[in-house]
Amino acid sequence: ARDGPRVRPIHGIVRAMYGNAIILAPGAFRSDHAKTAHGLVRGSERFAILGVVDADAAGEDAGTVLDGQPRGIPIFATLNLAISALDPRPDTCIIGIATGGGRLPAELRALLLEAAREGLHIVNGLHEYASDDAQIASAAAATGAKIFDVRKPQPKNELHFWSGQIANVRAPRIAVLGTDCALGKRTTGRLLVEACRGAGLGAEMIYTGQTGWMQGGKYGFILDSVVNDFVSGEMEHAIVTCDAEASPDIIFIEGQSALRNPSGPCGAELVVSGQARGVILQHAPGRIDFKGHAGWKIPPIEEEIELLRLYGARVLAVTLNHDRLEPAALIEVQKKLAGRLGIPVVRPLEAGLAEIVPTIRAFIEYEASRKKT
Repeated sequence: ARDGPRVRPIHGIVRAMYGNAIILAPGAFRSDHAKTAHGLVRGSERFAILGVVDADAAGEDAGTVLDGQPRGIPIFATLNLAISALDPRPDTCIIGIATGGGRLPAELRALLLEAAREGLHIVNGLHEYASDDAQIASAAAATGAKIFDVRKPQPKNELHFWSGQIANVRAPRIAVLGTDCALGKRTTGRLLVEACRGAGLGAEMIYTGQTGWMQGGKYGFILDSVVNDFVSGEMEHAIVTCDAEASPDIIFIEGQSALRNPSGPCGAELVVSGQARGVILQHAPGRIDFKGHAGWKIPPIEEEIELLRLYGARVLAVTLNHDRLEPAALIEVQKKLAGRLGIPVVRPLEAGLAEIVPTIRAFIEYEASRKKT
């Protein structure tokens, strides 16, 4: 593993971990259940991604399968084949899929056991901890492999309660929220950081999920692993630390789930506790119901914008996810929404986000003038 900055542990892992990694996504890489794998294939500053394990897509390039952009990351049918073929040899394997309830299914458990026996470090973002499995833990101990259960919470005496220090933060905040879960909020957040930096703005992102850490996020916490009393405080602490250490012009905060998704309503914390006065709202116009909840309708986007206004935040732009829509249909919806809403509506994966950088710059200037008065 290459050297990295020495910073405090988070959720039982060391932030300074780096390595050459293989992603485990058995039978899932082509689906949105592999969103962790997809994020890592798109980019990681923490791990060098060497390959993916998924028999259903074996022989293909992971980037080509994901979005038609070859990235030189091959997909293998088995972990053994990947270890034998890759040079350098991977030293780490990462679980790249999300499962129902974060459970560790039998097929994935078998792969982790194989990895431990091969001496590969294990990075697990599921709620079920690999280190609690006696057989996997024993195999890892025998080969010197380490198990990093990313969602293991910190001791409560290391957590932060909301203090109000957020009022002293200089950098304005923009929350990247969604009208549903699994829309690409994290990816949009990373693209926003890239677009702003490319335009000469200092930008940082607060990650709030395990994939953000895996991709190399410097500031953040894993929201759904924190005792609820401390969620607002951990968010505040991440923002305060980011502002003090990086002095960015703008801070983006990665959203989770959706404001009104019945199985995981989330987002008010970012606006209220994180004092995000701006919002980039990710939306999949092809979806009718909340993901996984047939009959539970996604509210009209105008309602979400009004709800956020009542929370004290302004939606600056809408970013579109292409789920269930052909390219031409997505472009048509984009035009109609832009006309209805009167704000920029963009397709981040297809067209990038440079178009909304002027809107972000204007927001920064507005927030600076508002603070002066």
